[in-house]
Amino acid sequence: MMTASPDAEDDMPRVEQERAADSRGASVIVNVIDVLRCFTVERQLVGVTEIAAEVGLHKSSVSRILATLVQERVVERDEPTRKFRLGLGLIAIAGPLLANLNVRQAAYPPLKYLAEKTQETAVLNIWDGNESVSVEQIPSPRPVKHTSAMGSRYDTGLSATVQLFLAYESPERTRELIASGNIQLPEHLAAEQFLERIGVARNQGYAVNYGETSAEEVGVAAPVFDHRGDLVACVLIAAPFYRITPQILEELIESCVRTAQKISLRMGHAHQPA
Repeated sequence: MMTASPDAEDDMPRVEQERAADSRGASVIVNVIDVLRCFTVERQLVGVTEIAAEVGLHKSSVSRILATLVQERVVERDEPTRKFRLGLGLIAIAGPLLANLNVRQAAYPPLKYLAEKTQETAVLNIWDGNESVSVEQIPSPRPVKHTSAMGSRYDTGLSATVQLFLAYESPERTRELIASGNIQLPEHLAAEQFLERIGVARNQGYAVNYGETSAEEVGVAAPVFDHRGDLVACVLIAAPFYRITPQILEELIESCVRTAQKISLRMGHAHQPA
């Protein structure tokens, strides 16, 4: 009976050796990626045993992968728990992507899903320092809908997106915009009352315009943050007032907030602000 020589691999044709090496290398890369995918926003600390069970590798293999990732600062050990979390070394890797990631591009797939789910118009707005500007829009598929031209600008303080953008400006800047007439408030609403309102919007993570700027329209907005934690955009749901009951409004708020969080994650934002 013939047995394989210890040097059998040396007897393989060079092409087959290269293919075998490539296959082993690809398997290692896949294993590393699988390990990194075990870390999520909801589960930031993960142990060796948990990872091994999730990716289907032996604990010793997972430990070797983690040791290498620790050396490269891609993950770091949390000494009190002996578990691991993603490390700052990832910033160096993801930096070029984060620097060039366009919020409009990042927002389009979640916005499209939002419009399909709610059957209402989904919009992305940015702040130019004085006004809220629409830069992307997925119209509602319904015959009766609320839409606006791309690039539409809003300076009414009770507009949902304007409320949120001003909530992240300083109180002094907001007062200045109101005093100069750049931001319009209804006569019954004093500047200090408005500041209290937008403070609530910031704390709760969304703003609502329930027929306040137009008796025919409802607007719900939620903030989008980038990898620095800066507010870079707002997601807006625009809908006809007549079909938005208080219960449906709550559903729209939840969908809007979740969509804004998804876009924030795509922009590299790991934690929603308090």
